[in-house]
Amino acid sequence: MIRSVLFDTETTGLDPMAGDRVIEVAALELVNDLPTGRHFHALVHPQRDIPEGATRVHGLTIDKLEGKPLFGEIADGLLEFFGDGKLVAHNAPFDFGFLNAEFSRVGHPPLDTARMVDTLLLAKARFPGMPNSLDALCRRFGIDLSERTTHNALLDCRLLAEVYVELTGGRQRGLSLAESGQGSMPVATYAAVGTRMPRPVTPTETELAAHAGFVAKLKDAVWMAK
Repeated sequence: MIRSVLFDTETTGLDPMAGDRVIEVAALELVNDLPTGRHFHALVHPQRDIPEGATRVHGLTIDKLEGKPLFGEIADGLLEFFGDGKLVAHNAPFDFGFLNAEFSRVGHPPLDTARMVDTLLLAKARFPGMPNSLDALCRRFGIDLSERTTHNALLDCRLLAEVYVELTGGRQRGLSLAESGQGSMPVATYAAVGTRMPRPVTPTETELAAHAGFVAKLKDAVWMAK
């Protein structure tokens, strides 16, 4: 059994070195790269204002965070949930950078970047020249986006978990999540492992045009030879 954690953050801005702070963090437990149902979620008071531009992205205002814990109050619990396995995120250097800045403020060592798995890099390798935002990947894999009206760390984790399953090969037929019999923590079990049922990926016209533009920039692409 291989345990890892997929996570996401929401922040007051884009640069932790300029004083931007984490205001929400969510994480999902994965076993053999599949979600078990266990998660960590916390809203965090940033001890500063939240610019309107950031609020338009995630919908969080400083008023909504009144009375929420400071990062130092949730740091130990987050690190315990992270454990020592790999850490999966979309555009992972961004989230690692913010969490490491927060951990530094409260005297914790930084997360080891050797544990980092960046789903954005995985997506770019699989779909070069095409849009690879979380929204674009969900549409490409037929994942329901109806609840994603604004960025929300826990919802984004759940969507990314589905995307991650597809990027790493998809579910195998007969794979299910079952109770382990040890408390309430479900684990991934194989009922009858078979060949994965392929899921067709149909790119949109915009994605096809982006891909064609990418290919056109390649020099002497062998598949373009006449």
